[in-house]
Amino acid sequence: MAISKERKNELVAQYMDLLRRSDAIFITEYTGANVKTLEELRSKVYEAQGEYHVTKNTLLKHALKASDMPVPEKLMVGQVGTGFALGNAPALAKALVDFASTHDMIKLRGGVLGNKMLSEDDVQALAKLPSLDQLRAQLIGMINAPAQNLVGVIAGGVRQVINVIDAYAKSEDNAVDANAGEVAQAVA
Repeated sequence: MAISKERKNELVAQYMDLLRRSDAIFITEYTGANVKTLEELRSKVYEAQGEYHVTKNTLLKHALKASDMPVPEKLMVGQVGTGFALGNAPALAKALVDFASTHDMIKLRGGVLGNKMLSEDDVQALAKLPSLDQLRAQLIGMINAPAQNLVGVIAGGVRQVINVIDAYAKSEDNAVDANAGEVAQAVA
C-alpha cells in the first residue's frame, strides 16, 4: 500500500529525531516474524533503553543522509527493522543478539555507531562488552582496591605495634611476679 508524501515526510522527521537521540542504530531483518514476536522484541529493546521500529528503507536512507551519517546500503534490503540505542549501545546490541539467538526469524545485519558502519560481527563484539553499570562497578572497585590495601597495611602496622607493646607488658608482669616471689621467699 502506497503512503502519501505527507506521511513519508513525517516518517523521515521521526527517523531523524531518533537518529539525533541515538548513540547507535542496529539493522535487523525480520522476515517471517509475527506481531507477537515483534512486540516481544520491542519490549526487550525498551528494557535496554532503546526503540525498535519497522522502517522503510528509502526513508531511513534519506534520514541518515540528512543526519550526515553513513548509509549502510547493503544492509537495507528487504524487510528491515531498526534498533535505535537511546541509552547504552552495548546493552541494546546485547538485547538484539540475545533475542536473535532464540528467534530464527530475526537476523542481525549490522549497524552504525557514530560515523562508523558495523558488520554483524562488530555488533556481536559490541554485545559482549560489559554494560555501563558493570564498567562503573569495575572502575569503583579498581579505585577502591588501593585504599583498602592501604588501610590493611596501616592496620597491620598498628597491630604489630600493639602486639610488641602487649608482649613487653606481659614480660614486665612476669618479671615483677618473679621478683615478688623472690622477695616473698626472702622475707619468709
